[in-house]
Amino acid sequence: MVEAHRVGWGASGRNGGQLGSGQRLGQGDLERSLGAGKARLLWDLAEESKTLTKSLIHRHTIDCDLRPGILEAMHRPRYEAEARAEATLLNERYDYPHARFVGRDEIRAMVASEGYHSGVLDTDAAHLHPLNYALGLARTAARTGVRLHERTRATRITTGRVETASGAVTAPHILLACNGYLCGLEGSVATRVMPINNFIAATEPLPDPAALIRDDVAVCDSRFVINYFRLSRDGRLLFGGGENYGYRFPADIAAKVRKPMLEVFPQLADTKIEYAWGGTLAITMDRLPHFARPTPGILSVSGYSGHGIGMATLAGKLASEAIAGQAERFDIFADIPRPRFPGGARLRTPLLTLAMIWYGLRDRL
Repeated sequence: MVEAHRVGWGASGRNGGQLGSGQRLGQGDLERSLGAGKARLLWDLAEESKTLTKSLIHRHTIDCDLRPGILEAMHRPRYEAEARAEATLLNERYDYPHARFVGRDEIRAMVASEGYHSGVLDTDAAHLHPLNYALGLARTAARTGVRLHERTRATRITTGRVETASGAVTAPHILLACNGYLCGLEGSVATRVMPINNFIAATEPLPDPAALIRDDVAVCDSRFVINYFRLSRDGRLLFGGGENYGYRFPADIAAKVRKPMLEVFPQLADTKIEYAWGGTLAITMDRLPHFARPTPGILSVSGYSGHGIGMATLAGKLASEAIAGQAERFDIFADIPRPRFPGGARLRTPLLTLAMIWYGLRDRL
């Protein structure tokens, strides 16, 4: 394996740490866009991704603070019907008993914010320390004989050959697992997978963390420009919020995250932010992972759209199956028609920025 930086350097180690159920889109949306049969296949694969992730953690004793529960919090009263419908759909059509609707009084007892009006609690979803998980996987791979070449940037890829600044690797099969760091290696993927940056801040240890998030679950909300947060093992609030595009981070990440954090938790106005960081992930137009065969002998898996803890783990398994000649499950994703981002290489970032500004305004209405 060749890695341009260190294992876990990008969003693999600097994400929100949420191991969610399903895909980035709700099952109702998937049924309407792809049909009930395809939506069921995607649900089953997502369930496998959770099971696989948890089993790897337990089997290889990866110390990454795995804890149960994700609460999807609705920031507008009008989303209550949608939350109820999704929970009911999962319970009744997908035989999934772990999701339940949470009303206004209960969600405000669970999360000390007046900004949430209802939600869906998923007790089989989970959250974890993402960098420790990525490093644990790398150590496990190294023990089984995988050769990890860090600080070895791929500069050009052709069928059977990966070129780097210091040499080349030849192999009958090549897997591109670059996500937000594709950097021009494969143009056909770049038109459908776009890098964006997301930012996280860690407060000082809180005197009473359970007063903020009662049940130690992770939380993500219904905004298009999503807020997500959870507690760390040492009682800090880890709050993710704010985005930008390309590869430039703001000069003051803490200030960028503090604004949405205080919108959710104004009682933290005097709480110090001790650490802040960002990571580059990748989104697709339809928010589904992008699996592809750009050229013979090359596979690509990317575009997890903020849902990569489980799906990126499963992507490795599905890619290995395809390399071994069993491509049916890989092709469930690869066969979905994938829209390109409009505007081409020069205009897609400005167009996406305008779209995100519009969605950000909609979040406030």
